[in-house]
Amino acid sequence: MQLIPRHDPHLDIRRTGGRTVAALCGELDLVLVRHLRPELDALVRESEELTVDIRRLTFCDATGLGLLAHCAGRTRARGARWRLVCDQPWILRLIRLTDLGDLLRPEAAPEGPDPRGT
Repeated sequence: MQLIPRHDPHLDIRRTGGRTVAALCGELDLVLVRHLRPELDALVRESEELTVDIRRLTFCDATGLGLLAHCAGRTRARGARWRLVCDQPWILRLIRLTDLGDLLRPEAAPEGPDPRGT
C-alpha cells in the first residue's frame, strides 16, 4: 500500500527506500492523535525503518505519548527499526516520568537536516 501524498500542516513524511521520516508539528493531543493515527499506523506497517521527529511539537500530553509508544511497539514487533528524534527537555522529562524511555529511546539529533530549517 502506498500513501497518497497530501499537504498536512501537522505531518511531513519523507521516504527514501525503506527508510521513512515522519516529522510531527503542533500540539500532540487527543485531537491530533485521532487525525494522525491512521497515517502513522500505515507508516508502521510499511516502513523498514521509521524515524519520528517530534522537535517541532509545541505540546504533548499522555494521549500523544500513548500514540508514540504504540508506534514504537508495533514497529519493533514487526522487526523494523524505530527512532524517535526529540531535543525538547520538557518532552524528554515526560518520557522519563512516564517510564517510556526504554520503549521510545529518544535521540537528540537525527541524521540529516533539521525540519525546522535551522
